[in-house]
Amino acid sequence: MFELLKTDPSSKARLGRLTATHGVIETPVFMPVGTQGSVKALDLRELHETGTQIILGNTYHLNLRPGLEIITAAGGLHRFINWDKPILTDSGGFQVFSLAKIRKVKPHGVEFRSHLDGSLCFLGPKESMEIQRVLGSDIAMVFDECPAHDSPAKEQKLAVERTIRWAGECREQPRAPGQLVFGICQGGVNPALREECARALVAMDFDGYAIGGVSVGEPEPEMMKAVELAEPHLPAHKPRYAMGLGTPAQLVELVARGVDMFDCVLPTRVARNGTAFTRRGTVNIKAGFNKADFRPIEEGCECFACRHHTRAYLRHLLNVNEILGLRMLSVHNSHLFLKVMAEMRAHLAAGTFAEFRREFIANYTPTKKVLLARAAVGER
Repeated sequence: MFELLKTDPSSKARLGRLTATHGVIETPVFMPVGTQGSVKALDLRELHETGTQIILGNTYHLNLRPGLEIITAAGGLHRFINWDKPILTDSGGFQVFSLAKIRKVKPHGVEFRSHLDGSLCFLGPKESMEIQRVLGSDIAMVFDECPAHDSPAKEQKLAVERTIRWAGECREQPRAPGQLVFGICQGGVNPALREECARALVAMDFDGYAIGGVSVGEPEPEMMKAVELAEPHLPAHKPRYAMGLGTPAQLVELVARGVDMFDCVLPTRVARNGTAFTRRGTVNIKAGFNKADFRPIEEGCECFACRHHTRAYLRHLLNVNEILGLRMLSVHNSHLFLKVMAEMRAHLAAGTFAEFRREFIANYTPTKKVLLARAAVGER
């Protein structure tokens, strides 16, 4: 199921291969997020052209719309969206965090008020796994509780206890043919909780392990610490997945910390606001300095947007609210994320990952928010 092909002597980076029902996934891998069964602003042709190996779907949202009846009638999620490569489905556990104002956590799951019409619905380990079975995803995630990063210690402990208990229930539920199931390690930045959660999950022998409780508003140093606390307790022969992360530079650093799989909404989300990722950091394409800039978004980039359009033209499209503008930025950003992952795989195979990492990080300028968070840690 997962083959560890090579490890980097200068870090914990790993080159691997994960075999799923709908194809082989070369790791490290970035997984574009298709919450509603579609990666926002991108069509299937663009996903294939950018080298997408696997996409995500969301249990909570797909269960509400279009609903399991429609997806079942279509023959499963793959046929419904016409995607023939692997799909990973989130369990809906993240909505325990993101929909905190309209849910109640109970011993056997979470009671929600639908964000659509306020109707009452319940999602727990049994319900989540049944939905994912019907969707027919290649990888299903256990139902967990994802607390906010600044939750009190007592709440973090209770979340870990529930996560472990719910993981055990998920482990016993029926699966779709060939469906893999990953456990999710919680525990914030508490070393004891991270270890307790990881060890309990590993004892259940899941097909892979995710590090959850990151990308929940925490500053970058806390995010890195959470990963560093969990990783040593996860088995080397199983894939490791950092949920909801990150920027290109963070992906490089997280691969160096032993993570194999990533997903993040950033490439398409910031594109809709006019922001482009480059190898040197982010660029605001809507800014005035691009008004007469007839260069591509990034020199040397081979994506469709950079091969056919200029910054000046894309800025014009964005400022007059033409859909093509945000689509082209989404194409560029997604291409960059997937290209960086492909380069890391190539450098790991060639034994030159250390040089790649050093050069990439030296040339990448993080956002002011990230720099301030790093400075705050340095002052302690």
